[in-house]
Amino acid sequence: MSNAVLVLNAGSSSLKFGIFDTEDGQPRRAHGMIERIGEAPHFQGFDAEGRPVTERRWETGAAMTHEDLLGPLLDWADDHLDSDHLVAVGHRIVHGGQNFAAPVRLDEAVIAALAALTPLAPLHQPHNLAAVRAIARLRPNLPQIGCFDTGFHRTMTDVATRLPLPARYHEAGVRRYGFHGISYEYIAHALAAADPARAAGKVIAAHLGNGASACAMLAGRSVESSMGFTALDGLMMGTRPGTLDPGVVLYMVEQEQLDTKAISRCLYSESGLLGVSGEASDMRTLLVSDRPESRLAVDLFCHRAAREIAALTVALGGLETLVFTAGIGEHAAPVRRMICARLAHLGIVLDDASNERHAPVISASASTIEVRVIPTDEEAMIARHTIALLSG
Repeated sequence: MSNAVLVLNAGSSSLKFGIFDTEDGQPRRAHGMIERIGEAPHFQGFDAEGRPVTERRWETGAAMTHEDLLGPLLDWADDHLDSDHLVAVGHRIVHGGQNFAAPVRLDEAVIAALAALTPLAPLHQPHNLAAVRAIARLRPNLPQIGCFDTGFHRTMTDVATRLPLPARYHEAGVRRYGFHGISYEYIAHALAAADPARAAGKVIAAHLGNGASACAMLAGRSVESSMGFTALDGLMMGTRPGTLDPGVVLYMVEQEQLDTKAISRCLYSESGLLGVSGEASDMRTLLVSDRPESRLAVDLFCHRAAREIAALTVALGGLETLVFTAGIGEHAAPVRRMICARLAHLGIVLDDASNERHAPVISASASTIEVRVIPTDEEAMIARHTIALLSG
């Protein structure tokens, strides 16, 4: 008999999960997702080898909440574990603010403090915490651990975190936090396992997915991030613009008379790849499209990514290793090629054949900077922290 932990990543319309053993290196026992929450929820579960083991649909479940769906998920987890026991739940929490850097047990006081950070991450924080509250009601004696996307970036210096605003804003918590930290922490560990010498040097990791950012790491620690006060900053994303002249928001207010809800909807849901292409936020769709607007969206995404990566070399005083990760970074060879072509002046030379087959190292021998592809695993990182906190 062994114990297991459940890892949850809760979004507005989805719940992604993984089940991990607490022993033997925390291997993943199962994983899956519940999608289309708020429409017709669809539950899929897979075993450790990725084979489908369960599927369930609620075609008339538009009114079902996270709590309504977590009940069946917990029951399925119990059945899947047979005689083993679920001993904790680990959560991805997007924002830890200034007070939460390391993983922490989630009690009522901590949950209340994290809820107060909702204005800093309105797209993610409420849904992260909705899952925490639901588990607390369904299994009140089951320990819950929160891991923070901002935590890994707490090693950034004052210069890297300060915004050039009056001091009162900084004192109120308006500063650069950085995000995708759980992913970057995993990449730092994976690179150290593959090549300790490179991990100890100057590394930039590009987490390219529907949400996208880049992180400069020195000796495995974050020194700068493309994302700042919110997850709107930095690289162009699926539906978010990335770095934007603040004057654009003033224009929306003064010339278009938009209120904060309309502006928020535009910046979080209508911009980025979707806004430029007018077709889709999914890079896979855009790469095969023959529409000029879609080609422009891809070009702009690659241009903005290369620009941010180049800017991060200033924080490191150079660059030795570039890592691509997340959905686009791991699987879109044309995007990697276009980004690296824009960084050729740094000495990057790709090996086209290696890039097309998504090899671990995709740079040519003549490249002065090694370019790698490392699949990220945020769930495994959360499981590792959850198990460590339980053991401690």
